[in-house]
Amino acid sequence: MLIVDADKCIGCGVCEDSCAFGAIVVEDGLAVVGDSCTLCGACVENCEVEALCIEGGEKAVQADLSAWSGIWIFAESRHGEIAPVAFELLGIGRKLADQRGVSLTAVLFGDHVQEVASELISAGADQVLLAENPALAQYREDVYGRVLERLVQEYKPEVVLAGATAIGRSVIPQVATILGAGLTADCTGLEIREEDGMLLQTRPAFGGNIMATIECPHSRPQMATVRPNVMARAEADSSRTGEVVEVALDDDLLASRVEVLEIVVSSEERVNIQEVEALVAGGRGVESEKGFELIGELAEVLNGAVAASRAAVDAGWVSYPHQVGQTGKTVSPKLYIACGISGAIQHAVGMQSAETVIAINRDKNAPIYDFATYGLVGDLFEIVPLLIKKIQEQRSV
Repeated sequence: MLIVDADKCIGCGVCEDSCAFGAIVVEDGLAVVGDSCTLCGACVENCEVEALCIEGGEKAVQADLSAWSGIWIFAESRHGEIAPVAFELLGIGRKLADQRGVSLTAVLFGDHVQEVASELISAGADQVLLAENPALAQYREDVYGRVLERLVQEYKPEVVLAGATAIGRSVIPQVATILGAGLTADCTGLEIREEDGMLLQTRPAFGGNIMATIECPHSRPQMATVRPNVMARAEADSSRTGEVVEVALDDDLLASRVEVLEIVVSSEERVNIQEVEALVAGGRGVESEKGFELIGELAEVLNGAVAASRAAVDAGWVSYPHQVGQTGKTVSPKLYIACGISGAIQHAVGMQSAETVIAINRDKNAPIYDFATYGLVGDLFEIVPLLIKKIQEQRSV
């Protein structure tokens, strides 16, 4: 927690001015800390009289960081199939491992998944640590967390990467907490600093208004979750060879307080916007749920799917699974048509890796045009019907 030394505090207000979260106010000549404090430490650094300190926030420096070596990726599997983000992690993991001159290991949990381990080697892994057991058939956070933590303690990798999926965001923070390791969530960029081999982890910060580069100099492993569809997917090479190591699991690792009663696959949202090649996205400028019917028509003639900005989802015009952006999904289709979307950075981080972006907006100064391959300035309710008609005419020729 953030502690204020009343004897040292002079009520100058520097801490209040330096707090980006409005968590500190000066009352009656003394700094008072509110509940919105994130322990970022900015106020501590700026306090000239050293009246502020963070108690209990220090991490113990591990004695021998050189004992940790190798790059790991957590190869998430669902219903016996490897999640697409695992191959994206292998792509960036291969680059990092080559820079460091170390091996790349994929960690695979599940039951009867040995046959898919070869896919991970073909995609770049030098080694697969295979943990197979009926207790790992369905994801349970406590079991997965204990098994992964035990493996990390035993093999000591210097970097552990996982997808920023529901599972990755659940199990990786648990393991990082147990190990006392640094963790950066929702990374959009990873690279190795040449002079000291430090992992530089880049992610959006302050609501997406800046990109922060984070490093963990005092702890190992360096852990990060990576947004799906941000990193380039590794290309398979069937000629690659590697080692599959079957991991022996003690019974104490597999005991759980969680019982999975049933797995239900939702039939409400049948299209995954992260897996289609053409997306037509609507924003506040679509104006209504009826307006999204027009968006849907354009998506249909393109054999694509409907996407949306947060503003459209918050307005109730379309459901959350269609949301693109920092608080939604990250997509990388071949074609992304943004209709009535201003292009704030919070949305841009979710679609900027699309191959071709077409923006339709009445405001010629809208930020979306900074990301657009082609821009159409005008009323989407006039332009989109013309696009639909033209595409239909071309298809009928």
